[in-house]
Amino acid sequence: MVQRLHLVFGGELVNPSSNQFIDVSKIDIVGIYPNYAAAFTAWKAAAQRTVDDAHTRYFIAHLHRLRDEEREASPTEELG
Repeated sequence: MVQRLHLVFGGELVNPSSNQFIDVSKIDIVGIYPNYAAAFTAWKAAAQRTVDDAHTRYFIAHLHRLRDEEREASPTEELG
């Protein structure tokens, strides 16, 4: 069975309409989850904790999209 890992993270943005963090060293890493449903649940809980702060936003990153299992070497492996 293929794992489709997802990363949930967030933090304070420069502007609520952008995706630029004020301080990347203060990004809140909520966790890595084995599927989208679990990631969505974690994202929703984190987002609801900060609902009163318009500058704080959480995201779900699809980690499984960073790696192409069909290729001999994925682009991320070639960087290292």
